Amino acid sequence: MAKVTLTVNGVKHTRKVEDRALLVNVLREDLGLTGTHIGCDTSQCGCCTVTLDGRAVKSCSVLAVQANGSKVTTIEGLAKNGKLHPVQRAFAECHGLQCGFCTPGMIMATVGMLKDNPNPTEDEIIHGLEGNLCRCTGYINIIKAVKKSAKLMRGRAR
Repeated sequence: MAKVTLTVNGVKHTRKVEDRALLVNVLREDLGLTGTHIGCDTSQCGCCTVTLDGRAVKSCSVLAVQANGSKVTTIEGLAKNGKLHPVQRAFAECHGLQCGFCTPGMIMATVGMLKDNPNPTEDEIIHGLEGNLCRCTGYINIIKAVKKSAKLMRGRAR
């Protein structure tokens, strides 16, 4: 067992976890943050994407001990004071979801992508989301949502 301290959505948590515990399992099972989904167990689908120290990562491919001392943001931590994050708002307004299972991972991957590239082209959006799979939408509205997210985020930075 290892002692792990994580700041998740602004709240510090210390837990004893098995050395092999995945970050996704600690988030879901130990902290009750079930917005981070487990979709494939092979890091192929991206449903478990969170930000780790500001970088989008697949939490099913990160050991909790590797994240020790880090800041983690999950989908539950994006909205502030009841107001949706611009990426969440854009996904809702552009209908960038259907069943919603992949949506938390798509949103978190978008947050990470826009941090590095605040004005992505359509090709850059496609490349930036290629590690996240959606089985419902066909991606057209997801791409629209990312474009709108970028516009909203640029407007917010002014």
